[in-house]
Amino acid sequence: METHLSRRRFIQRSLLAGVGMSVMDPASLWAMMKKRGMRFGLVTYQWGKDWDLPTLIANCEKTGLLGVELRTQHAHGVETNLNAAQRAEVKKRFADSPVTCVGYGSNFEYHSPDPAKLRENIAQTKEYIKLCKDIGATGIKVKPNTLPAEVPREKTIAQIAASLDEVGKFAQDYGQLIRVEVHGPITAELTNMKAIFDQVTEPNVKICWNSNMQDLSAPGLEENFNMVKKWIGDTVHVRGFNIDNYPHQELFNLFAGINYNGWILLEASHEVPDRVAGMKEQLALFNKLKAGIGRK
Repeated sequence: METHLSRRRFIQRSLLAGVGMSVMDPASLWAMMKKRGMRFGLVTYQWGKDWDLPTLIANCEKTGLLGVELRTQHAHGVETNLNAAQRAEVKKRFADSPVTCVGYGSNFEYHSPDPAKLRENIAQTKEYIKLCKDIGATGIKVKPNTLPAEVPREKTIAQIAASLDEVGKFAQDYGQLIRVEVHGPITAELTNMKAIFDQVTEPNVKICWNSNMQDLSAPGLEENFNMVKKWIGDTVHVRGFNIDNYPHQELFNLFAGINYNGWILLEASHEVPDRVAGMKEQLALFNKLKAGIGRK
C-alpha cells in the first residue's frame, strides 16, 4: 500500500508543481485541484477503446486528462461479469492514481415499443448501476436515442421519462447519477430533450450535453442551451476542439454562466498518428478555451 500511496503523492506533486502550489500539504493540494471548475477528461469511445485498464489510466496520467468515462465493450473490460474482487481491483487502480473514474458509458435506451426490450434495457441499467458503485464511479450514461415513427411522439416521450425515473430512483440507493446523453437522430433535438425532462421527476437524472450540430439549429445555441440548462449535470461530451465549426468558446461562456463545475469529456473519433499526443493537444486547446471565458 505504501508503494501505491508514494506513487500517488509523487504524481500529485508533479501535476501541481507547474501551477506554483507544490509547497502546500498534499491533501490540501488534491482537494484544491478537485475544485478548480471545469475539468478535462476522456471518453474511451474511439481513442481509448483498445487500451486495457492499466494502459488507459497511464495514458490519462501522461496527458493530464484526469477523468475517464469507461465505454461499454471496450478493451478495459469493465463489465458486470466482474466478480467482487475484480471490481475492488478496478476501484483500487483508480484510487491509487490521480485519474477519476467519472462513470460508465452504456448504450441502454428506453424508446422501444417492445415491452420485453424496454424491460431488458431497464434491468441491465440497474446491474450497471451496481457496477458503478463497486468501481467508485458516480454515474451511468444512458440514451433516449430515437422516437419510433410508428408510435405517437407523446407516448414515447412519456415512456422514456418514466423509464428514466425508474432507473433514477434505483440509482439513488447506490449514490449514482443517471446521465442522459443528448443523442440520436431525433432526440438530439433539444426540444425533444426538454419534452422528456419536463416529465422526469427524480433529481439525480441529468442531461449530458453532447455538443451536437443540432445545438445550433434555430433559434441558436444560447437559446437552445437555456432551454435545458436547469437539467445539465456534471458531464459534457466534446468531439475535439479543432475538427469542426462548433462554437466551443460560446459554449464555455454559457457553462461559466451557470457555474458549471463538472467534466468536459473528449469523445474523439478523428484519426491522429499518436493518440497520446492528440490528447495533450486537446488539453492545451481546452485550457485556451477556459482562459478565454468572458473575453470579447
